[in-house]
Amino acid sequence: MAKILTVDDSRVIRDLVEAVLIENGHEVVTADDGVEGLNAVRAQQFDMILSDINMPNMTGISMVSKVRRIAGYEHTPIIMLTTESSDFKKDKAKKMGATGWLQKPFDPERLMKAVNKLVG
Repeated sequence: MAKILTVDDSRVIRDLVEAVLIENGHEVVTADDGVEGLNAVRAQQFDMILSDINMPNMTGISMVSKVRRIAGYEHTPIIMLTTESSDFKKDKAKKMGATGWLQKPFDPERLMKAVNKLVG
């Protein structure tokens, strides 16, 4: 069982991701934007982070960049779960420290395959 933070400004997406992860035995904490996600990371340790890119207050890419500077998060898997598909955004996210990329709408089996690959 992994402790996973999911960050997305869409309540529907947060709820769907949370349901899939819990159903597969993981502990889940949710945040509705990058600021709230960053605060969660500073308050507790996560085994993995799933984040949207386009959110109010702080984008997912900005959050990833800041998370990577926090002790203990240098190698934590971070998957961008987003509707974005541009190579520019993918490259930028990777440069900031994102581990992987999943396109929305997401397939629960594909999500779990990625999670299991990265955190068991």
